[in-house]
Amino acid sequence: METKFVTITKAEPQSPGIREAARIIQNGGLTAFPTETVYGLGGNALDADASRKIYKAKGRPSDNPLIVHIADFEELPALVSEIPDAARVLMRLYWPGPMTLIFRKTERVPSGTTGGLDTVAVRMPSHPVARALIRAAQVPIAAPSANLSGRPSPTKASHVWEDMKGRIDLILDGGEVGIGLESTIVDVTGPVPALLRPGYISEQMLQEALGRITVDAASIGPVSAGLRPKAPGMKYRHYAPEAPLTLVRGEPARVEKAICFHVKEALLAGEDVGVLCALESLPLYRGRLGADCSSCPQLREMSCECRGTEKKGDGRLVLAAAGARQRPEEIAHNLYDVLRFFDSVRVGRIFSECFEDGELAGAVMNRLEKAAGYHRMDV
Repeated sequence: METKFVTITKAEPQSPGIREAARIIQNGGLTAFPTETVYGLGGNALDADASRKIYKAKGRPSDNPLIVHIADFEELPALVSEIPDAARVLMRLYWPGPMTLIFRKTERVPSGTTGGLDTVAVRMPSHPVARALIRAAQVPIAAPSANLSGRPSPTKASHVWEDMKGRIDLILDGGEVGIGLESTIVDVTGPVPALLRPGYISEQMLQEALGRITVDAASIGPVSAGLRPKAPGMKYRHYAPEAPLTLVRGEPARVEKAICFHVKEALLAGEDVGVLCALESLPLYRGRLGADCSSCPQLREMSCECRGTEKKGDGRLVLAAAGARQRPEEIAHNLYDVLRFFDSVRVGRIFSECFEDGELAGAVMNRLEKAAGYHRMDV
């Protein structure tokens, strides 16, 4: 299959790129497009064959439900059998935006879209390209992240091209996304709403809005193999770079010492090693391990994406800063791009600091824990 790449200049339903993408979706094909969270891989949510194509393109297990995207509130009643009061509160506060709600579905939504469940995950994105595409297609769009299953999600059209070239019909390039982490998912089908996946809308924000919520165990730790996931990201390996990732958690000085010790061992053994850290940690690792970023203009400008490499012993050290600790939104925004960067330079192992400050910490650590397969070193 030939994949077409189209850059969007106007986020309007009648712009040529969006019209072409909408025709593809109406005819049962697949189009990748930007949202405010990550790039989505879209097909007609009401077409079971289109959903099968999404699973095939991603290499995604078919019991892992897809999120249905709508552009207007009027589209929701046809998809869900009930809109609970808690859902109305959250919709009023956070739609359009980075929140997915799980409802009981109607018969109109095929089970192939919902992973065989009697519930459906629905979101109303705020990104103008996404909303224009849904309106132009005139159908709700099922759209998981536009990456191969298990890999870090795409925050740039170039990431989609890496994974989906030759697998889908078209990629709409609307530029880099804003948030960089997938939407918060809340199940509103039970008596107490349940947080299934943290995101930009935090647990604290949900509690303030609803008064009481529960947190699903799958969002904070590994789950049993027999789990039938109600939402994306609950069961299977997700967000992971190619190299094994180890998280190191503890007091900052102990974390830095532990990372330096293990990285030096790996370098002397001839391994290429990556270190994912905060911007403030770069000078320390550079001084202890020898990677020199002094020629990097981004470092002089205190960019959140400075990267440097240098040989040490028989191995190669690669440093990457996701962002500044006092700006957790930077870390969230850059996380997947940094993990993909480590893939591009082919390191053999990755060590990462933990990022547990600020309201976005829950979402960032959820993604890192799953990317690491819950392989964490407490020091």
